[in-house]
Amino acid sequence: MALLSVAPLAPGWCVHKSLVTSSKVKVVRRTISTSIRMCRITTVSGEGVQRRIANHHSNLWDDNFIQSLSTPYGAISYHESAQKLIGEVKEMINSISVKDGELITPSNDLLMRLSIVDSIERLGIDRHFKSEIKSALDYVYSYWNEKGIGWGRDSVVADLNSTALGLRTLRLHGYPVSSDVLQHFKEQKGQFACSAIQTEGEIRSVLNLFRASQIAFPGEKVMEEAEVFSTIYLKEAILKLPVCGLSREISYVLEYGWHINLPRLEARNYIDVFGQDPIYLTPNMKTQKLLELAKLEFNMFHSLQQQELKLLSRWWKDSGFSQMTFPRHRHVEYYTLASCIDSEPQHSSFRLGFAKIFHLATVLDDIYDTFGTVDEPELFTAAVKRWHPSATEWLPEYMKGVYMVLYETVNEMAGEAEKSQGRDTLNYARNALEAYIDASMKEAKWIFSGFLPTFEEYLDNGKVSFGYSIGTLQPILTLGIPFPHHILQGIDFPSRLNDVACSILRLKGDIHTYQAERSRGEESSCISCYMEENPESTEEDAIDHINSMVDKLLKELNREYLRPDSNVPITSKKHAFDILRAFYHLYKYRDGFSVANYEIKNLVMTTVIEPVPL
Repeated sequence: MALLSVAPLAPGWCVHKSLVTSSKVKVVRRTISTSIRMCRITTVSGEGVQRRIANHHSNLWDDNFIQSLSTPYGAISYHESAQKLIGEVKEMINSISVKDGELITPSNDLLMRLSIVDSIERLGIDRHFKSEIKSALDYVYSYWNEKGIGWGRDSVVADLNSTALGLRTLRLHGYPVSSDVLQHFKEQKGQFACSAIQTEGEIRSVLNLFRASQIAFPGEKVMEEAEVFSTIYLKEAILKLPVCGLSREISYVLEYGWHINLPRLEARNYIDVFGQDPIYLTPNMKTQKLLELAKLEFNMFHSLQQQELKLLSRWWKDSGFSQMTFPRHRHVEYYTLASCIDSEPQHSSFRLGFAKIFHLATVLDDIYDTFGTVDEPELFTAAVKRWHPSATEWLPEYMKGVYMVLYETVNEMAGEAEKSQGRDTLNYARNALEAYIDASMKEAKWIFSGFLPTFEEYLDNGKVSFGYSIGTLQPILTLGIPFPHHILQGIDFPSRLNDVACSILRLKGDIHTYQAERSRGEESSCISCYMEENPESTEEDAIDHINSMVDKLLKELNREYLRPDSNVPITSKKHAFDILRAFYHLYKYRDGFSVANYEIKNLVMTTVIEPVPL
């Protein structure tokens, strides 16, 4: 494989050719009215070709370090201990489900069941208790009414804590529950009621109200009101609380909400919270068993993560990427995201495929947006559409290696998908890839010409060029869930959910990337296009408008994800939804794709590299 070496010139800057305008090219907007694009130029050794370089930081995870990782938690003794604990927890759940007792009574049985389900899910061990969870929620739903529920089946008055937790949990599991139940917890003036003195019980109730408000559908005004009220309340409450399990839980929930939250990160945090303060359950109910199992499960999967990460890092190194200096090397970060949303041991193909495809998409993004010359993206686009090794004949040397790794990886994943789907799915993957390449090609032309599209044109293209569809399709096809042809055809997988997800990621991403991209001569973004169409607006106005769009789209995303659909299994929609959450997480503080040496590095350490203390 031909390898690329980039040698920087002496410090210097130049005016980028994208600023040369003609009568056919829209004038670059007034916010950068000097019409000067500053971009760092380097020359490629042996080529004499000047290229734009984004100066991204280097790979943070050396292959030698990855290969040196070790853990004892793959030993059979840990698996045997886990199986024993699973049996004991099942026995505990079943014992409180079949009869009342000293701890479970008609006055608290609904809240207790909800609390057990909530704790199991947040600890990341719910895959072992699917039938027990369904049984508990069926029981709770049988007592659900238009005013919500109380602590127990004999409760005369509805309780905010039980109702909010029930609304959230039941809705996430597909039960048809209305948010109108929250209206009954308002005062006469239409405000949510709270006491002058914040008690621990009330704080927990408002915390669950906030968590429920995150699962809002479009038009649910009461959920919006609940979010505003609970956010203010909890921010005030946490200032008065000592450092404890409850304060840590509130901090985590306020910081990550639902759409930015990642299941494995939540499990890691909740293990500590639960260990300090088992909120609803008592030691007499053997809740310590839940904690022991959660820790074991976390560390046993940690052992599997290390094995998979070594395979991925070796693929990255053997494919020649380790010697390429121009792209962002984020294979470890992508693997971390995949393992944070799917910790099923049998889904290795999903996690590794996800990491490979998105790493390749990132390399291609850096070629099309920055490193490639004016002609090279066209050559690569044509080669992708030929889809044959001989297509490398017309490519520059550095592109040949990238093309062959892309070709081999997509074909390899199609082979994995065929095992699950029972038929060849390569054409679906190629269609998605070609759509992605075409969208990237259009953006490259905009960059080189200095053209600024309309907001609508930019967003329509940006939804595809983000790469969500290509990165979602093939990994999901390896999960063992068969899909009919009409679901797989085209690139809109899975339909409206995909479109909304792509819109959210493009809009949110641009908020964090537009300044860096503009400094490199990449003028087009949601911000610049909006300001061009709204001449009186400022950048702050544009960002506020886009954030408002995102908020509305998140509610539509909730509805599309949780809407019953016989054509698309909820398990596949869950993965598509969780992939959005993974990338949304990257944009929590900054552009986590480009700047991965802060929060995202900590995510890798916390959820992949380090085990939890037993």
